[in-house]
Order: sequence, then structure tokens, then C-alpha cells
Amino acid sequence: MQKYDYLIVGAGLFGSVFARIMKDNGKSVLVIDKRNYIGGNIYTENIDGINVHKYGAHIFHTNNEQVWNFVNKYSKFNRFTNSPIAIYKDEVYSLPFNMYTFNKMWGCKTPEEAKKIIDSQKIGVENPKNLEEQAINLVGKDIYETLINGYTQKQWGRKCNELPPEIIKRLPVRFNYDNNYFNALYQGIPIKGYTDLIENLLKDIDVRLNCDYFENKELQNVAEKIVFTGPIDKFFDYKFGTLEYRTVDFETTKLETDNFQGNAVVNYTDLSVPYTRIIEHKWFNFGKDEFSNEIKETIISKEYSTEWNLEKEPYYPINNDKNNKIYEKYKEYSKNIPNVIFGGRLGEYKYYDMDIIVKNAIELSNKELKIIENERNKMAFMVGNSYRLQNMLEEQNGYFAMPNFNDPWHDSDIVCSRCHSAFFGNVGFAKIPNECPNCGAKIEGRIITERKMFDCLKSLGNIAEEKNN
Repeated sequence: MQKYDYLIVGAGLFGSVFARIMKDNGKSVLVIDKRNYIGGNIYTENIDGINVHKYGAHIFHTNNEQVWNFVNKYSKFNRFTNSPIAIYKDEVYSLPFNMYTFNKMWGCKTPEEAKKIIDSQKIGVENPKNLEEQAINLVGKDIYETLINGYTQKQWGRKCNELPPEIIKRLPVRFNYDNNYFNALYQGIPIKGYTDLIENLLKDIDVRLNCDYFENKELQNVAEKIVFTGPIDKFFDYKFGTLEYRTVDFETTKLETDNFQGNAVVNYTDLSVPYTRIIEHKWFNFGKDEFSNEIKETIISKEYSTEWNLEKEPYYPINNDKNNKIYEKYKEYSKNIPNVIFGGRLGEYKYYDMDIIVKNAIELSNKELKIIENERNKMAFMVGNSYRLQNMLEEQNGYFAMPNFNDPWHDSDIVCSRCHSAFFGNVGFAKIPNECPNCGAKIEGRIITERKMFDCLKSLGNIAEEKNN
């Protein structure tokens, strides 16, 4: 089996970005995924011209220009702006919470009026201990009861006073008429779908689908390093316990109408409605296909947030104290295997927006490349014929400098681990050049004893036999 520099477990966004960068920097990469398609949970399937978000709505948004430019290199994005609405007992409200919401709720027309009402409904807790307290302090009791309480209970399967306050901190509140849900400079969706983005990221990279890492143990030795984007607790066979998630069931239907709800995302905040929201996928590209043709039919998906078990797909980490303590044990334990890197939502047990996933993958690849470059800049040496040393560079991390076995204090071959050129140096009198005369790599190798040299050569097989020849 071919030996790779990196095995990447998971063909989702994190793994694909990392794979692309490493491939572009000359590293050999193998990407595997247990599913029969690439993309992970951002996978989109084109059905009659509509890119259906198979695992829920994904809108890319970021303030990071580097991240935005990076993803746009691999797929053309549209200008979609997320402006969801909420329905509660047949009444329609604007999301995010803004002046349209406050006007509908209380009839107020100015920000000052809205602030006064919200302030009068706050509970006055300086440090909210749960989501309920946090939400009421943000938008008052009326909006909490109407637009947050029921939706959140359905989403998380727990009462709001049992959930951490951090969950609701992502919710924007505005005292203007801006319906843009995200506070981001850049926002959009790939015109050809997220699968197109992943396909382009993985172009010319070895990919194996229907390949479960845990059912193919030989993969553990197929690469120098492993980037694992699956559940970290599963990797360690649940040694410290099972991390908990929420999952989502989707009920997707094609309808013989050109417009079902008039918006891409509609939340249902009434606890009596079993689903959390309905997605109408065609509106992610303004009701048109990738060629700008109007689509006459539509596809909707109802989302049901449910309890998770090991047989279901994990979606949202439940980052309470119990689970966070378990994760910290796995994180600490993972330091024992430095050749395995854990990344992504499941690998790090954290909810990430897509731009953060891309940013983290870029930073990891840069860190890995820096490590590689640092190793290349070090010149370690080995005694022997220069031609043979050059051919062995793919197999050894470095080379040791020592004089020839038969004549310990005379010139020896030195091979640069960066450019593979060979030159001479007299080790016995410490006349080793400061840098490679060909590429300028700094010599930071070490001189070792003859005994150590012999042990090193012996481990390499027939080279050591030259001592007796």
C-alpha cells in the first residue's frame, strides 16, 4: 500500500481545506470518508436544478477576508443574505430581533420605545446562569416567551433554565430595521452548491469513499500523520465516556408549486409544532438554477431536532459541564499520540461556523508546513556514499555526519536534506560548512560518536556491512 504524508479521516470542510493546502505544498494526501459522497454535513445534492442542503441550511458568512478569498478560489459564491422569519401561533415575526420584531410585538416605532419596554422586562441578573436568564436580559420576557422558549426547547430537548447562557449569545439583537441575520462583511452560498466547493478542493487528491477508518485498521499505518475529523471519543473507544449531541431528522418533500413559503428559512417557535423550521432550498439561489433559469417546482425540508444515540449522526455538541469535562480528558489523552491531529466540530467537540472551520484548517496546515520547513532547515548527516544517501532521503528523517568508517578522520559525504545535493566536509577537524553550498540551508546537525554511528548504520541493513568489506 502506498505511503502518504497525511491520512485525513473525513471529507468534510475541515479535512478538504487541509488536504488542498498540503497537496499544493507537495505533500502526499489520502482522504477517506465512510459515506458514499464527499462534503460531510455541508453536502448538497442537485435535484432538478435545486441544490438541496441534505444536512440543514448552511450559509457561509465571515468577516475574515482571507477566508472569504480562499473559498471563492474554489467555487463561485452568490450574494445570498440570510433573513429568516419566525411563525408563532400563525403570526409572522422578523428575525433577527430588530425594529420590525419590536413593532410587531409592541407597536413601538422608535429604538427608544423598544429599549424602554425591554428594560422594564429584564430580570436584573448581572451574570445569567442559564439560557432563560440570558435571553430575558437580552430581549425581555415577551419575546423570550414568543420566539425563544419553545424553539429552544425543541432544538435542545431541555428547558431553557437547564441550558448554558452561551447558546443564546450568538443571537443578534438590533435596534434598527436590518433583517440581515449575520453581522458579517461577506456572505453567500456556492452557486453550484457546497459539493462543488469540496470537489474542487479535493481535485487531484486521492479519495476513498465507503471507507470506514474503524473497519480498516491497516489505515493506521498508511501515513506519517493522521488528521481525524470524526468524534474524538469514538477514536479512543469511549475510554472516558460518551460525549453527547443533539441530532436532526429531515423530512424532505418535492412540491408541484413554484413557491411554498416565500423565504429560505422559516422558524416555528410554538412548542406545539413538532418541527423547528422549514427550509425551502430554491431560495438559497433566488429561485434559479446555476444557469440562472427560473425553477418552476420547489423542495422543502422540515427539521425535527431529536435525541442522539450512537446509531445517529451527531450534530450539535451539548457543551455542558459534564460533557466538557469528558472532552478535556480526551484532549489531554490525545497528547500521547502526536502523529494524530484532531480537528473540526466532532474532533474538537465544539460548534463552529464554517468560516472558523476554514480558518482553523488553514492555521493547522500553516503550522504543519512550518514544522516541515524547520526540519528541512536542519542538516543532519550520515556517513556513506552520497548517491545512496540521496536515494534514501524519502525513508529517513535526517542524516548524521561522521567520517568514513575505514578512515575516521578524513573527508565524508554530506547530503543536504532540503535539496539533496552532496558535498564534502572534514568532521575530524570540525571543518563542516555553515550552510549547504547549493541551496543555503543552515547546517544544524549534530556530530555523534563512532559507536552511535555504527548503531545507526546497523539499523539500516546492508550499509553497515561495509565496515567489514
